[in-house]
Amino acid sequence: MGNFFGKLIAKDRSFYKQVARIAVPVALQGLITTGVNMMDTIMVGAVGETELSAVSLANQFITIFHIFCMGIGMGASVLVSRYYGMKDENSLKKTVAIMLRLCLGLSVLFCIATILIPRQIMLIYTTDESIILHGIEYLRYSVVTYFLLGLALTCTIVLRNVGKVRIPLYTSIAAFFINIGANYVFIFGKLGVPQMGVAGAAVGTLISRIVEFCIICGYMLFKDKSIGFRVKHLFMPVGKLWREYIRISIPVLVSDGILALGNNSVAMVIGRLGESFVAANAVTTVAQQLSSVMITGFSQAGSIITGYTLGEGDRKKAHDQGYAFLGIGFVFGIVAAVIIMLISQPLIYAYDLSSQTQAIAQELMWSISIIIVFQATNSIMTKGVLRGGGDTKMLMLTDNIFLWVASVPLGALAGLVLELPAFWIYFALKIDQVLKAVWCVIRLRSGKWIKKIRSEQEIEQ
Repeated sequence: MGNFFGKLIAKDRSFYKQVARIAVPVALQGLITTGVNMMDTIMVGAVGETELSAVSLANQFITIFHIFCMGIGMGASVLVSRYYGMKDENSLKKTVAIMLRLCLGLSVLFCIATILIPRQIMLIYTTDESIILHGIEYLRYSVVTYFLLGLALTCTIVLRNVGKVRIPLYTSIAAFFINIGANYVFIFGKLGVPQMGVAGAAVGTLISRIVEFCIICGYMLFKDKSIGFRVKHLFMPVGKLWREYIRISIPVLVSDGILALGNNSVAMVIGRLGESFVAANAVTTVAQQLSSVMITGFSQAGSIITGYTLGEGDRKKAHDQGYAFLGIGFVFGIVAAVIIMLISQPLIYAYDLSSQTQAIAQELMWSISIIIVFQATNSIMTKGVLRGGGDTKMLMLTDNIFLWVASVPLGALAGLVLELPAFWIYFALKIDQVLKAVWCVIRLRSGKWIKKIRSEQEIEQ
């Protein structure tokens, strides 16, 4: 046991510097993105709880798209980091081409669904007519954002995998201030613009997405030399590389996609617990995002560094680094828990909420502060080290087994049948985070998560 805990600390101190160079800019970008979401909810919350609930639930559908795009991007990143470590430029370009084609196809599907069936989308989450109407209004203004968000997000992930972490960070800073300014103008009707409320929040988000898309995609397609990908490469023949992409990346897409649907099942449970619970959850979601931005940075660093190391052919070093990332996850999980407990009351009182909603939000905060310790540990492993090792099929299975067999049924039982206190409802809804943390330790120790990834030449042979 002592040997196990000893492995959680890296002997090579330069490892932590390498992690920090990737994780810190990613975390700062996540912090800024979360800040945008927080300002959205505070500004919309100032209009009313019904409007806040509508925007929160409408964004659950957009979050499905976001998670699917993350699946496409992170799936591609497994190959990108490995090929970058192998210095295989041709396979690298073809992987990016496949990724962008999938992203564009997905954007079209979500765009059509949002235009044709907005009411049916809102009915998934709530039966409250006033929330539905406001949600439909928000969705109508969000149609174009699918293309902007999808392409900017996937290109950001690829740029990070080749060491370009500052461009996305600077872009997020610009988008943050633009979003706040646009929200202020359109939500509350300033500078001669009519007051738009919920629609104003959607317009503000759309404007910031346009800026984000122009900078990120413009840089990658016209200036970046690390990958050298240009618009013409989008139409390049990819040959048999599709097979390797499907073998490694599609399980990530399927896993994250089904996970998105599962998380929306959780949102469906929450949406039927009443307006106060929905509004309280919207507030606590911001707290969870604020506390876990560093965890997201470490997850990305875990995937990238593991891919580099295995691309260089050093399996033992990758295994040792896996243990070090596990130690990082545990430490920063505790840090995140403390942050949540410290910011919970000031954050709750920053919103114009009823006393009932405030009480529910406080219960949820305490529950999240426990869950986040386990979530940090498993996120850095599943979204980072194990995924970077190519263990995508096993991750696809375990992610969804724990969610659908444990979290969704237990959450529904606790909230809709037993009507337990908010603390226990949320804990049941997130029980998969605890189970995955235990499984990650077992999987890491087995060494079975390190998979071989073939280059284009090896596929052709």
